[in-house]
Amino acid sequence: MAAPERIRLRITDPALRECFQNLTSCIRKAGGRPLAVGGCVRDTLLGLEAKDLDVEVYGIAPDPLSELLAANFQIDKVGLSFGVLKIRGAPIDISIPRRESKAGLGHKGFQIFSDSTMDPQEALARRDFTINSIALDPATGEVIDPFGGLQDLDQKVLRHTSSHFVEDPLRVLRGMQFAGRFDFSVAPETVELCRTIEPEGLASERIFEEWRKLIVSGIRPSRGLWFLRDCGWTQYFPELAALIGCEQEKEWHPEGDVWTHTLHCLDAFARERIGDALEDLIVGLGVLCHDFGKPATTRFENGRIRSYGHEQAGEGPTRSFLGRMTNEASLVDAVVLLVLHHLRPQELFDQKASDNAVRRLAHRVQRIDRLVRVARADQAGRPPLPFDGFPAGHWLLERARIQNVESNVPKPILLGRHLIALGLQPGVQFGEILETCYQAQLDGKFDSVEQGLRLVQELIKVQRAE
Repeated sequence: MAAPERIRLRITDPALRECFQNLTSCIRKAGGRPLAVGGCVRDTLLGLEAKDLDVEVYGIAPDPLSELLAANFQIDKVGLSFGVLKIRGAPIDISIPRRESKAGLGHKGFQIFSDSTMDPQEALARRDFTINSIALDPATGEVIDPFGGLQDLDQKVLRHTSSHFVEDPLRVLRGMQFAGRFDFSVAPETVELCRTIEPEGLASERIFEEWRKLIVSGIRPSRGLWFLRDCGWTQYFPELAALIGCEQEKEWHPEGDVWTHTLHCLDAFARERIGDALEDLIVGLGVLCHDFGKPATTRFENGRIRSYGHEQAGEGPTRSFLGRMTNEASLVDAVVLLVLHHLRPQELFDQKASDNAVRRLAHRVQRIDRLVRVARADQAGRPPLPFDGFPAGHWLLERARIQNVESNVPKPILLGRHLIALGLQPGVQFGEILETCYQAQLDGKFDSVEQGLRLVQELIKVQRAE
């Protein structure tokens, strides 16, 4: 990619564009030179929208810059310890070029010294990948590319910028999500360098954020996971490492081992995201973890490879994998439900199951629509077997829609107020009656309040007789 003569950041939000223009104009009037750096420049050059803007300011010392910005904008100082100021209400970070000295473990183990007199090339050398080590002067449109980032963008290659790369282990996981997000290969020398890096006690929330980006935004997530394997970092995710070499029955899985299957499934999921970040995250993690139980259950029986009970066996490794990265119990629970039941859509379809069975599945899994997405990706991740569109999923979704349980659990028809109206008082017996009635509702024994109340009266008679 030849250096363009002049470019402008691709900012489509008019309010953000105006804020950015006012900010850079204010800095220039004060004698500084603001440069757009990092992801916003990379995304613009890739033809994508620049949503999160990073501005590096040269020629103004930290305190005068802070005073200048506070006098003209509403500023958040939440990143001040890292030399970063934020425009309140806008995705704009402002910083001064900095020198960093490794002083401890992990992503935060640095001493930081701001230096507004640095040369842009020296400042850009501390960035992770060449595609992120490109700066843009918004006043002139000049592109500053001292490390060949434009060529690497053109060739779709991730390459570390300099020897400083090894100082931050989070960059390995950033490489994982960048490879998946943009469908880039990783330069062999960068892969080898990453093999020398250890996690160094990285904060769990930072690790999870890189996985989130891979799952929610990856064009081809398999690229990121192959990189993770090539650089040896699957050893730090043992639930993933266990999938490597775990054989599958070739009749049903000609694509190879469970690792290969999982990566095909993730790419199939990525082709059909719905654009809801939370829903895509839950479903994508469900796809990633759906066969975590196979290594513990795979056996050779009568010349065939079997993995009976791998759904239930997947709960433990799913909880351990996610639990090391996040304490969001509701998220982990939602993913586990998908792992536990990912075979059920096909099973119910094959059995020509009743509406009762569909309701009970909705009760157990909570979101049939999520489950079908996981099962669909599972079916699609078996090349060269042709993908038939997963008719079982269409059948189950239609049955669930008719009963209004596609994206929620069946709502109980009988509520506590109905029992109180019959003269019953809240208590243990009260709760038992409600649960018995709910189970009867799931079994299709009644579908109206009137029918449910007749069942309650029968239960009361039985209890009094006992």
